Amino acid sequence: MAQQDWTDALLDRLTAVRSRQELEPYQLTARISRIALHIERLQEGSFGRFGLNRGEVGVLAALRFAGPKQQLSPTRLFKGLMLSSAGITSRLDRLEKRGYVKRTRHPSDRRGVIVELTEAGRQVLEEAVGADLAGERDLVAGLTATERKALAALLKKLLASLEPNGGDSSG
Repeated sequence: MAQQDWTDALLDRLTAVRSRQELEPYQLTARISRIALHIERLQEGSFGRFGLNRGEVGVLAALRFAGPKQQLSPTRLFKGLMLSSAGITSRLDRLEKRGYVKRTRHPSDRRGVIVELTEAGRQVLEEAVGADLAGERDLVAGLTATERKALAALLKKLLASLEPNGGDSSG
């Protein structure tokens, strides 16, 4: 077991006003939150070298794996990425200005728009993700392969309980 960390110290202080049993969820959630901050810093640094932020990489990746045409509607994008309509619009505006995505009229809905990943968008996504991979490997290097597999399974189970439809953005 690892030595006492920041979360243990916080929980020790909180036991002055709450029981250790009552604080048990924080054993997980506080650590997940801190890990998320480390991941965010790492990714922002990696992606920033390509003039991208994590949100923009999320949009490019969603389009990259959206099927053979690499197209989605803005609605599918904002639902899948858990964003507001305004949030996806500003990201698309920035990405379109740089030539990474292209918006066109929907072929069967005159009011609709389709967003498509461009070749430049595919290229910058590939480079940014490639640059990030080494850092992500280093981030989890403190765990054995067996531990990483077990943790991935537990996190998947937890996420499935929070996103019962598997995170499907169509429903």
